[in-house]
Order: sequence, then C-alpha cells, then structure tokens
Amino acid sequence: MDALADLLDGPRARGAFMLRATLAPPWAVRIRDEAPLTLLVMVRDPAWVLAGGADPVRVGPGDIAVLRGPDHYTVGDDPATPPQIVIHPGQRCTTPDGVSLSEAMDLGVRAWGNDPDGSTEMLIGTYQQGGAVTRRLLAALPALLVVPGDALGTPLPELLGAEIARDEPGQEVVLDRLLDLLLIAVLRAWFARPDAERPGWYRAHGDPVVGPALKLIHTDLAHPWTVAKLAAEAGVSRATLAQRFGRLVGEPPMAYLTGARLARAADLLRETDATLDAVARRVGYGNAFALSAAFKRERGLSPQAYRSGAPAD
Repeated sequence: MDALADLLDGPRARGAFMLRATLAPPWAVRIRDEAPLTLLVMVRDPAWVLAGGADPVRVGPGDIAVLRGPDHYTVGDDPATPPQIVIHPGQRCTTPDGVSLSEAMDLGVRAWGNDPDGSTEMLIGTYQQGGAVTRRLLAALPALLVVPGDALGTPLPELLGAEIARDEPGQEVVLDRLLDLLLIAVLRAWFARPDAERPGWYRAHGDPVVGPALKLIHTDLAHPWTVAKLAAEAGVSRATLAQRFGRLVGEPPMAYLTGARLARAADLLRETDATLDAVARRVGYGNAFALSAAFKRERGLSPQAYRSGAPAD
C-alpha cells in the first residue's frame, strides 16, 4: 500500500447527510454546520463558494467542490448575494435572524430548496462525524478544492444523483458507500493534477529513496521500523535517508511513522470494537499502555475517550 492509498482508505461515511438541492436565484446559503468535510456536485447552473476569506471560487455545472470544516463558508448564485439561509450543526436550517426554515425548504425525500423547479441544482454530501474522515486526510486538503467533472472519468456523480431520491431498505448504506467512492475519485483526480498543492509525502512518493521507505511504512505499520532498517531497504545510509526524508516530507522518518500509526489507531478505535491491546499490536505498539501514552501525548486525550466520541485537542 502506498501513502496515497493508505490516506484514501480512511473515509467511512456513516449516516452521511445527503440531499438534492434545487434553488431559484437569487439565493445564498451560509454553512455553519462545522462538519469535517462536504462534497458539492453542481448539476445545473454555476455556484460561487466563499471560504476562508479567499476570493470567490466558481463551481460550474459538472464540477465537484470539496470543503473542509469546521470553518464556515457561503455558497450562492452570485458572490454579492447576501445569505438568506443559514445551516447550523445538525443540519438545522434557519433564516439569518433564527427563524426555522426546515418545513419551508423540505421538498421531499432528500430534496431541499426554495423552488422545486429552480434553475440551480446540486447534490450535497456531508460527513457529519469527525471520526469518518481522518485528521491526516483533512490536514492534506485546502479549505476548498474544485475538480472539473470531466477529470474524474467515472459515472459516480450521475449514479449518486439517481440513488439520492430513492427510499428503499438499506438506502443510507448505499449512499454512504457512493459518497466514499466519489470522495476518493475526486481526491485522486485532485492530487494527480500537475498544479495541485500536494503535501510533501505525496511529492516524496516518486523519490527513489524516500518513496520506497514510505511504501514500506504504509504496507506494514506494525513492523518495528527504525531509520536504519528503512535505510537498508532503500539501499542508502541512515544519514542520507533521514536528511532526504526530512527535506521532502517535512518531518523525520520516525515522526512520520508515529503519525501514521496513531492515525490508523484512531480509525480502528472509531470503526471497530477491537480491544486496545489488539489495536496497539496492529499499529506497532507492544501493548495498550504504550499506545495510550503515545495517543494521549499526540491527541490530548486517551484512546478510550476518543473512542467514546470526545473531541481531540
């Protein structure tokens, strides 16, 4: 497994918030739900996204935008349109002065908007749980990225659009998995763009020295790796690997290994009922005590607290 495959293996939607929005201009929605990650698939008409104090970004029909929380942002038909709708945590919908719009905007099964025949149509998929998307993935993303629909080479947006209005047994699970697949396809296309702002570990993947070391780490996190062992596998000296790894990835090999192990441990704690000892062994720690000490030092809370849903520092 390479570093990108390991990173993209993380998203696991559970009961994601999914809907089709149809809106008649002028419209603007202020998003304050503080969800960790949201996908917007523009079906008809363009939209403008204002995020992080940056210049407005146009998302054209067919394009897909990924927005990283918990920062607030605005989506509208025009950058100058003032928000008429505010989305709060839990997907509660109000006017800017707090009047509920939940009933007024409800257009049916996973359908929402100010006009069922509105010219603007978009699909929205929101990861609502912090554990559904790893912190390591979120750290690798900008506040907003936009991928042209024709860059995906997949019918996933159309399939999601066809499934989102269906109300059948198991439909939530189907939509969760489609959202995961679409997110992976979008991120893979975005990371592959020549002008993408890619993290150091991604750029280092193609390096003849650091690339093999990264692949070894992600293929077997539980192995008792040392700088010396990684250097020997890469066919260079310890000093060469340490210097080159730090320059390309941005941190020493052992610090990167620790971060990857704890990120995997966090996923296992939220996604499985494995014991702490079992999780520790799977990510390269000798016992639960050693994992707990490292996890608390890195995340600011114990593995047990993290598993129960407490927020990390």
